[in-house]
Amino acid sequence: MHSYAIGDIHGHLDKLKAVHDLIADDIARNGAAPVVHVGDYEDRGPDSRGVIDFLIDGQARGEDWITLRGNHDRMFAGFLQSPDWQDEGLRSGLSYLHYKIGGAETLASYGVKNAADRPIRKVHPEALAAIPPGHIAFLSGLKNWWQRDQAIFVHAGIRPGVAMPDQTETDLIWIRKEFHDDPRDHGALIVHGHTAIDQPRHYGNRLNIDSSVAYGGPLSAVVIEGRDAFRLIKGGRVPIGPEAA
Repeated sequence: MHSYAIGDIHGHLDKLKAVHDLIADDIARNGAAPVVHVGDYEDRGPDSRGVIDFLIDGQARGEDWITLRGNHDRMFAGFLQSPDWQDEGLRSGLSYLHYKIGGAETLASYGVKNAADRPIRKVHPEALAAIPPGHIAFLSGLKNWWQRDQAIFVHAGIRPGVAMPDQTETDLIWIRKEFHDDPRDHGALIVHGHTAIDQPRHYGNRLNIDSSVAYGGPLSAVVIEGRDAFRLIKGGRVPIGPEAA
């Protein structure tokens, strides 16, 4: 039994299509399997709208694609609810349009220009008018985690020692240090993104697949078989061996 997973996308439609091509090639050799997207579909990159359209269209035609919620997905959805919405995982004082978040780039992909340079209360109604209802529904329908075989897929990680049904959404989409520093076995391999690194890395109890596409790095696709992991490249698979955290 195998599964595929794709790291944080951040508005890079061209790179998303490219890794789906790699997955299609691997499926042709090894058989069909679900493809898990671990969240953060928008912000910072050039075509957030295109990414969400691509995912919606794929699911509509019956592709076995799982879409998980990332912290940027919740921030985008929260901004659309209210210009005053504040994510509890975000440092106080940062709005969705702060340059570190990248929300202005997302809105630009929908035709709302120069959002970071204008009052947020003026930008908000423009955003609501520009963003299709189907995109808002997509954001609200994202899963917080998903399990298959010996792998649990999640955006950021888990609170160690807490059963999956009891995990908070904020931990699942924001956690870092408490999860990264815990060496215990979690009962399954935790496949996650959220923390940007140079390439997918396997730490024995977890696999980080966020390879920094938001900062100019590649977008990674991996194959999970049991607790073994492989990075997809043109022409095949490269094993990702466990290493020290």
